[in-house]
Amino acid sequence: MATKEASPPKKSAVASSGKISAKAAAAAVRIADNKKATFNYHIEERFEAGMVLEGWEVKSVREGKVQLTDGYVVIRNGELFLIGCLISPLGTASTHVRPDSVRTKKLLMHKDEIRRLIGKIEQKGFTLVPLNMHWKAGKVKCEIGLAKGKGEHDKRNTIKDREGKREVERAMKSKNR
Repeated sequence: MATKEASPPKKSAVASSGKISAKAAAAAVRIADNKKATFNYHIEERFEAGMVLEGWEVKSVREGKVQLTDGYVVIRNGELFLIGCLISPLGTASTHVRPDSVRTKKLLMHKDEIRRLIGKIEQKGFTLVPLNMHWKAGKVKCEIGLAKGKGEHDKRNTIKDREGKREVERAMKSKNR
């Protein structure tokens, strides 16, 4: 008699605390990345938040006209807001809508998560930065990171490591030819 083993239960991509796993981040369809964030900051924790967007903004996001480089997240009255994220309006935007490309966008997270973030941000040196925007189940999500600023020497080490990896890749590529 053959016994059937039960498969382990599938884990949710996003834990109940709002943290996003690396596997879930890779599975999401990326819209835009903030490469400066990982260069300028040490990312301690990552969180996923929904975004409140207008219709023309969603159309622009579908076209990939998003820039997160100068964006940052602030907390006002217990709510999260994304400031400095540039969503360029399409040329075919409606005539009755006045698109504002740098409009402050509200981020959606549970109150408990926001309270926890407030406690961590009040610690010295922590800030919230947008890391990427992606599609998840037909909705635009923003991955934000709890970050601490890097010193100048840390940035130099990052550049040195990156250049070292490039040299190794070049050497391996030329060796394989």
